[in-house]
Amino acid sequence: MTRRQQVLYLAAAWCLSYPDEELTGRVPLMRAALAEFPGATADFVAVLDQLESTPPIQLQSQYVREFDLGKRHALHLSYWTDGDTRRRGEVLGNFKKTYRQSDTLVDTHGELPDYLPMVLEYAALVDLEAGRELLTRFRASLEMLRFGLLRDQLPHARILQAVCATLPGKSPADEQAVMRMAGYGPPTEAVGLDPYDPRLLPVKGA
Repeated sequence: MTRRQQVLYLAAAWCLSYPDEELTGRVPLMRAALAEFPGATADFVAVLDQLESTPPIQLQSQYVREFDLGKRHALHLSYWTDGDTRRRGEVLGNFKKTYRQSDTLVDTHGELPDYLPMVLEYAALVDLEAGRELLTRFRASLEMLRFGLLRDQLPHARILQAVCATLPGKSPADEQAVMRMAGYGPPTEAVGLDPYDPRLLPVKGA
């Protein structure tokens, strides 16, 4: 089970990353690794096919449009829980603290430490237990991202579904259920967001 989760998390990290030439070159490796585990490829095949069959410029423009411009599919986990509140700095600091506690130097490549592909890669390659704890703590963020991808009919939704399936408990049936799961309440000290904005979900114990 451990090996399966590591492969799944690494493939998810790559499939959710910017589709440069290095990433598209990894598609055969991902197919081969996922094929080692019955049923693992099914949630990835649409994205893998897209990476292989779509011209690079089109892939990259689609990625920027869907993941970089706007927040409908934000890949930063604390965005969904803290938005632009002052509390977010502390949350990001906790991610960095987790990384520092590992025996491996984690290069953030200029990204915020809650960037989902980075968290997934950390879980796959550095510390599976600590990485899973981060993913579990931000389960509501993962589920909200999954619903956003589903709503816009993006194939990455199934990858989020596969990641969520590795975590304790069943996925909520809808976004209201995610809010109930997270113990939804208005964030404090919000900057630029309505305090009842449904994108903001509290992290318990934050």
